[in-house]
This record gives sequence, C-alpha cells and structure tokens, in this order.
Amino acid sequence: MQVLQMQLEVGVDPAEVGRARRWARSRLAGSGIGADEPVAETLILLISELVTNAVVHTGCPAVLRMLFPVTPAAPVRVEVADASVTPPAPRHAQRDETGGRGLELVDGLADRWGWQPEGAGKRIWCEVDRAVLT
Repeated sequence: MQVLQMQLEVGVDPAEVGRARRWARSRLAGSGIGADEPVAETLILLISELVTNAVVHTGCPAVLRMLFPVTPAAPVRVEVADASVTPPAPRHAQRDETGGRGLELVDGLADRWGWQPEGAGKRIWCEVDRAVLT
C-alpha cells in the first residue's frame, strides 16, 4: 500500500505541542482531510496527547510522523518516536488530578494503538479508521 509520510521534529519545550498541532492541521488539509471532518479533530487530539507525553515525560526531543494511505478508506497512522527507553505507562487519574489521562484518551479515541522499541528509544503509534469517522 502506498503511504504519504510527513514528519516534524519536536523539541522538549511544552510550546512545541501547540506547534505540532498547527503543523498537523496544515498537513491534514494538504492530505485531503477537511478541518470539518470528525477524523481531523480526533487526529489533532491524538497528536496533542502523544506529543505532550513525549515532551513532558521523556525530557528528550521527539519526532512526530503522520502516515496517510493513498486509499481513502485505509487508516491514518500517527507516530511519536523519542529517545527514552521507558515504556508508556497508562494510568487512571483521579477526578481532581489535572494530568494523567493522555493514554486513556488515546485508548478511547484511536481504533488501535501501541508502542515498540525504536533504535535507542521507542515509538508510540495510533491508527484511526477514516472510513468509520467520515
């Protein structure tokens, strides 16, 4: 299957999360996914959570990748790779906690997600079935 891949290097500054969202929105539009499509907002939220996790919990730069299959019905994949070997650890935040819900959101919004070692670090990925959301 042919796939269009785009990537962005993300620094450790929390402001990078907003930059990643803006970058992703422009790439979604360029890939034919309209801003008004439900899949667009879902992908932006997933990207925000994965990049936030990388920036906040690893303390090292990351690479955001978006993979768009040429076939419109195929899933869109988002990956965030970082140099930390620490695996993602989903937790269940208490109601009064302001953080700790990122991977719960990813689990609830993505059709599939997971992680795997990559080089000296890891890659966390998720997929959204575009056909279901459009």
